[in-house]
Amino acid sequence: MTLQQIYYALTVAETGSMNKAAEKLIVSQPSLSGAIKVLERYAGIKIFLRTSKGMTVTGEGAEFLTYARQVYQQYELLLKKYGETGDIKRKFGVSAQHYSFAVKAFVEMVKHFDTRNYEFAIRETKTYDVIQDVGTLRSEIGILYLSSFNRKIIEKMLCENELSFHHLVNCQAHVYLWNGHPLAGEKSIRFKQLREYPCLSFEQGERGSFYFAEEILSENHYGRIIKACDRATMLNLMVGLNGYTLCSGIICNELNGDDYVAVAFELDEENQSGTMEIGYIKKKYGVLSEIGEIYLGEIRRYLRKTEL
Repeated sequence: MTLQQIYYALTVAETGSMNKAAEKLIVSQPSLSGAIKVLERYAGIKIFLRTSKGMTVTGEGAEFLTYARQVYQQYELLLKKYGETGDIKRKFGVSAQHYSFAVKAFVEMVKHFDTRNYEFAIRETKTYDVIQDVGTLRSEIGILYLSSFNRKIIEKMLCENELSFHHLVNCQAHVYLWNGHPLAGEKSIRFKQLREYPCLSFEQGERGSFYFAEEILSENHYGRIIKACDRATMLNLMVGLNGYTLCSGIICNELNGDDYVAVAFELDEENQSGTMEIGYIKKKYGVLSEIGEIYLGEIRRYLRKTEL
């Protein structure tokens, strides 16, 4: 097993395609395919399934690639410190549900560093992918929430991926809508007041379920619901359709703009718990990097401001 073979496998997993990986690596497709086969034979497992849609990582392959990625990252750090070129960029990634404060903290964290020497990535993505990204070390940190409804399911997934959840803040459910919405001026909003308006929800893909929803109280029945994949589209739907979404109430106007408001959600007999515990996840036995610590420091700093 060689570092080159490991790098090849990581690139195939990243691109999901043998052809795309070969182009990125500047090697022939037969050479790459042969190297992967040799690696699989040496490891004694099937790392990839070759399908008509591309290369899919197997269960055994996902575990193998988790360790392989750690090995290769250490190799990159070794080269950076002792190699002849010394120009390898250090990588840091965050995967998060759609929280503007997580993006704001990322912006402030990046300002601490010379981006010519680092490769930063922030991924606003599906709940399942947040867990998978951190589980496979694609990202060092993930940001998501737990509630009385989803806690057992999410914690089970975290355990299966050797991840730990760490508390950042508790917050109560809010209704997020544009300031021209008929309910925008209310001090609080009850569930029955929302029935004539479309509920907006972030799409969770094929693996989506009520437990993976980014919006609290997802177990409720919503007569009108519209899915979106990104925050910008969600905001446009709020204006165009008088839609709303249920959120933490922690909103960064600097990024989302001043045209939106978060109104407290009023609990009732059917909705007796609206508490969201937002936290970060990381590898259970991993140590946060200096960049990771600075990022979390920026998040905590921003959250403290919102409490004032």
